[in-house]
Amino acid sequence: MSLQGFAFVSKRVSENRQPVRFMYREQGEQPEDSGWRFFSGDETDEYANNPDNITINAVSTVIQIDPDVAKHLDSPFGSAFERNSSSEPFTKSDWTTPE
Repeated sequence: MSLQGFAFVSKRVSENRQPVRFMYREQGEQPEDSGWRFFSGDETDEYANNPDNITINAVSTVIQIDPDVAKHLDSPFGSAFERNSSSEPFTKSDWTTPE
């Protein structure tokens, strides 16, 4: 499991401490960027596309908020996972990363 680098995290997760219900990994633009993007799952597109609603956090910080993400961190670029509630396990999502 890779705890290295940073991730883009919705403020609903990073500041409001909501559990992660949607996460995906894309190729990072910088070597320090893990490529992981974490969301509570109830953000609208408008909310998620506003940079004021996204924070940059260490991946280890996200694990402290929601330890369930840890088992998926070695997944390759292009991976996406979702769950309906924090009491359920993550499942692979059909969602594809943005171009």
